[in-house]
Amino acid sequence: MATAKRSSLRTAKADTSSRLEGSTARHRKAEPQMSTEPKPPFPKQKQSGTGLEAKLDPKPRYEASRYKPAGKLEGKCALVTGGDSGIGRAVAVLYAREGADVAISYLPDEQTDAEETLRAIEAEGRRCVLIPGDLSESKFCDELVEQTVNELGKLDILVSNAAHQNRKDGLDEVTDEELETTFQINIYAFFRLCRAALRHMKPGAAIIATSSETGFAGSKQLPDYSATKGAINAFTKTLAQNLIERGIRVNAVAPGPVWTPLNPADKPADKVADFGKDSDMGRPAQPEEISPAYVFLASPITASYINGVVLPVMGGPRG
Repeated sequence: MATAKRSSLRTAKADTSSRLEGSTARHRKAEPQMSTEPKPPFPKQKQSGTGLEAKLDPKPRYEASRYKPAGKLEGKCALVTGGDSGIGRAVAVLYAREGADVAISYLPDEQTDAEETLRAIEAEGRRCVLIPGDLSESKFCDELVEQTVNELGKLDILVSNAAHQNRKDGLDEVTDEELETTFQINIYAFFRLCRAALRHMKPGAAIIATSSETGFAGSKQLPDYSATKGAINAFTKTLAQNLIERGIRVNAVAPGPVWTPLNPADKPADKVADFGKDSDMGRPAQPEEISPAYVFLASPITASYINGVVLPVMGGPRG
């Protein structure tokens, strides 16, 4: 009898070990995400205005299906500018998955993209508020924050993500109007949104800006855009020092090339086809690869001692 029990136990252990080894083997065979995201060449394409994610081919990946939530933002309320598409949409969706209600701002022409973000957030079981408007207008920056608080009841996280960029061959192509637009949307709006948000934010709140690799190294075809990203980096560090005694953290994320609607709106069709080819990974990032950094910086669970940081998410040392 004892021999039979020992034999049965060995068999059970062997079966369990076999199943575990099989699971491990299958896991090892699966390619890592960094190897499976789309690579150039992409279809040649060109869009007008700021571009629409709905028209982009291939569609940017924002769902982050491998990302497992842990309640890092449970009960929080967030505002994400440029939340209709690209990095902003990916961030808004992950915030919802982690338990936050989210308001997003976008331009009126981007309504179709915004509604897709709305559906994605509601599918996570959270509330989404759509607020269209122009961030280059000081009044709208104030109204955006006030409407967010009125709709959601409070504001715990501000993500200043929306940006404007247009490539130029030389500085003489940067008109005063273009210079003003780029600064109004990229840095003035960040300043104004922070000023308005601080009327409502309490200890434990977080502010996150979207910077860029151009804020470190510049870009010869983006002189005005690069300047605003450098300003964002400096303002992030300054505000972090200013708000530390209030218990509010301020950080930024500096992505490298990312597959978003800005690309076909900003580049000739043939350049879009090769976008990201010269990066360290030989491809652009997908928005779902950038968004976890925003969760990390927003959550007091993961980043309570991180303040005044510009976090590079560039796919390598060169971006």
